[in-house]
Amino acid sequence: MIPEPDRWGPFTPGIDAPERIARCRGLEAVIHLTTGPRGQEAVRLLRQAERDPAALPAAARAINAMQTPDKRHVWASYAALNKPHPAA
Repeated sequence: MIPEPDRWGPFTPGIDAPERIARCRGLEAVIHLTTGPRGQEAVRLLRQAERDPAALPAAARAINAMQTPDKRHVWASYAALNKPHPAA
């Protein structure tokens, strides 16, 4: 089970498999680009979660275990990339 504060991105309950996979891949890219090798475990677990949603809690824990500056960069970058587009 994923704690309430961690229910964002690919950790959101009730999303379908294609959306979970897309969100995992987007978050993997953000983590890789913002943390490099420091985020390797989180990226590995997110890749696993693409095929097996049971890996999501471990991936969330891996992100939460990152150093605070890395977490902030990941969260800010992911949020900026997923910000709703203004109505045209």
